[in-house]
Amino acid sequence: MSSMKHVVRPGSTIGMLGGGQLGRMFAIAARQCGFRVQIYGDPEESPAGQVSDRSWFSSFADQDALRQFAQHVDVVTYEQENIPVATVETLLQYVPVFPGPELLRASQHRLLEKTSLRRMGIPTADFLKITSESELRKGVLDFGGHAILKTVTLGYDGKGQTRVGSESDCGAIWQSLNVSEALLEKVVPFAHELSIVASRFADGTCSFFAPVMNHHENHILDVSISPSALISEHQTLEAQQIARTILEHFDVIGVMCVEFFATHDNELLVNEIAPRPHNSGHLTINACRSSQFEQQLRAVCGLGTGDVSLQTPAVMLNLLGDHLQHQSASAWQTVFAHPKIHVHMYGKSEIRPDRKMGHLTVIGQDVVAAERLGRQVRAGLMVPT
Repeated sequence: MSSMKHVVRPGSTIGMLGGGQLGRMFAIAARQCGFRVQIYGDPEESPAGQVSDRSWFSSFADQDALRQFAQHVDVVTYEQENIPVATVETLLQYVPVFPGPELLRASQHRLLEKTSLRRMGIPTADFLKITSESELRKGVLDFGGHAILKTVTLGYDGKGQTRVGSESDCGAIWQSLNVSEALLEKVVPFAHELSIVASRFADGTCSFFAPVMNHHENHILDVSISPSALISEHQTLEAQQIARTILEHFDVIGVMCVEFFATHDNELLVNEIAPRPHNSGHLTINACRSSQFEQQLRAVCGLGTGDVSLQTPAVMLNLLGDHLQHQSASAWQTVFAHPKIHVHMYGKSEIRPDRKMGHLTVIGQDVVAAERLGRQVRAGLMVPT
């Protein structure tokens, strides 16, 4: 179902596959605009379930439950790329689903994703399909002794990937991965990492948020900054053009994020695509008139784009379980004492290391000062009292 024949108006019900924090922030945006939300695949106490009208805690493979769910909603979207493509194809028999199955299929399989991008003429790091230890050894040598071996599915926040060198024990690494195929990627020396969140609408219009500079810690996004003096106008235009090419190729109606490596030669290489709003776009909630979640809502409901221009510079800092081990009332009092800091918590009851529990967004004309303030306040949550 590539085009939308009707507008889904306020008062209607939107179905959301997945009940994580992205679903939560979408549900908040949808409710603000007068829509009802039902989530599928997670319990009522999930981050999205807490702010939705109904939760269907059923399997993504349960055909009967999917059919019943479809009868209760007017349009469906999803908040993560590990939704089975078959689930979307089942729902499409009964109700529109956006962005649809094709972008989902590509983004949840690293080899398919990279191959699709190359076929579109979009630059990526060099890569090889690996199916054996001997192929791994040869590939590492072909890539100059510096490569990263990745599983082809279920990889996020650095999971399912291992750095491999010419001196590494390829046999042990291949056995530990325990898969029939994998992706070997050449290590790219890059200057910085950036991303762009883009949306496409039923009439073919594309809208682009300002690109975001990203800093990672242990493969997990730590801080996002927009605007950044390190992102040139040339890179901004190139990121927009690449995003537009992908959106149009997959006939996307919805929101997508493209993550890039910027090389020292000022070239952009696509690292990953996400068929949904993205962690690096969370600052748009406070920095733009229409956030990435409102854009997702507008697109899937057949409505026009909102204003995605940056109204204020902003810095987003993730709050992981590690940051919240020692939180106290006085520490939170300090956080809320700063009027330029916006707190977003995801309603997760169990605090675990590396688990995304929430984020802080600091707004202000000076992004260097905003980042400094955000890091200082976040560090205060980690101090035992």
